[in-house]
Amino acid sequence: MLEYAGSQRAGRRAEQGEGLAVVGVLRSLDWILLAGVAGLVAVGLWAVSGVTHFAVPGDPTYYLNRQIVYAGVGAGILVVAVFIDPDIYRRYWKAIFFGTVGLIAIVFLAGHAARGSTRWISLGFFTFQPSEFGKLAFVLAIAGFLSVHGREVGGVGTTLRVLGLGLIPVLLVFAQPDLGTALVYLAALAAMLFVGGTPWRQLAVLGSIAVLLVVGVLWAGPAVGVDFLKGYQKSRLTCFVHPSKCSSSDTRYNLEQSIVSVGAGQVYGRGVNNATQTRLQFLPENGTDFVFASYSEQRGFVGASLLLALYLLVLWRALRIVSIARDYYSAIVAGGIVVALLFQIFINVGMTMGIAPITGIPLPFVSVGGSSMIANLAAMGVLLAIYARGRAARRRR
Repeated sequence: MLEYAGSQRAGRRAEQGEGLAVVGVLRSLDWILLAGVAGLVAVGLWAVSGVTHFAVPGDPTYYLNRQIVYAGVGAGILVVAVFIDPDIYRRYWKAIFFGTVGLIAIVFLAGHAARGSTRWISLGFFTFQPSEFGKLAFVLAIAGFLSVHGREVGGVGTTLRVLGLGLIPVLLVFAQPDLGTALVYLAALAAMLFVGGTPWRQLAVLGSIAVLLVVGVLWAGPAVGVDFLKGYQKSRLTCFVHPSKCSSSDTRYNLEQSIVSVGAGQVYGRGVNNATQTRLQFLPENGTDFVFASYSEQRGFVGASLLLALYLLVLWRALRIVSIARDYYSAIVAGGIVVALLFQIFINVGMTMGIAPITGIPLPFVSVGGSSMIANLAAMGVLLAIYARGRAARRRR
């Protein structure tokens, strides 16, 4: 298990005795991380302005205006999260967990169906995806359980209980069906177990079980007439593993058009007006799932490199927070958030070039949609709060 110079109890006593005033928090912020996030949001808005320019006839800024509003709301939540002591989440991890599970479960009763999935809840003025917000809440809750049982983390029983808790929201999301988001939850869970100090032997066993489950879902189950995946999900995986045997014309078409779009941008891009793959709608879902391909066509290698460099900057600064964190709980939260973010970036960018299977995972800070933007900015706020308190604790020591 990871050891920290300041225990949670000592950290709470210091906070109660001295407190972190507004000026203290601002002094302790990771301004490089904040600048990187701001850069990602700015590049994301730039991408949306070009990618969706012709999406709504007569209103070229329709999606851009909505995305600016989402970014503004997310920025406000980020600021609020910075001034919230992460220990509050630890204390109320049970409420966070059951609230998350309940909100995801409500989707099955009052959810809005689209594209073969029931993932959204409509409030009239805003349609949101609970599983997107659940990514952060999932990390905060599972980290809370691990911190409470910190001295028992090496035990098999504790690991099984963590898996039992974690699989509840994972299975609910998988049943929507949303395989991509369920995989994000699993990636975060694996990261939290690792950061929490789960022995390598147990991690190896869990990895082996995961491989067996994949084999059962993809091959053993269908061989005996039991299908765990929807038809379009199976076709996406088949087209990725065996492109020559891809029987789905839609999936093959999407992948081919995506690869063409990425290559068509060349060095400096074709610009908004000349990006025919995007402008003429040859590439489907060019504002959401395949936004990186559309952005690459319009802005080229230079634009894509700028975006990836900003992602690298944010991931580097976020990874540092795991070691700077004030306490065990904060370190686990930081690890879960950064691995979930990395997983989403890799899968979304990779699928546009054929190096990862096609999923519905949005590209953080870039894909059109309010749920993803707001949830990711909230997660960045939590990371900044962890960094500020960890740095302040080190300064006091």
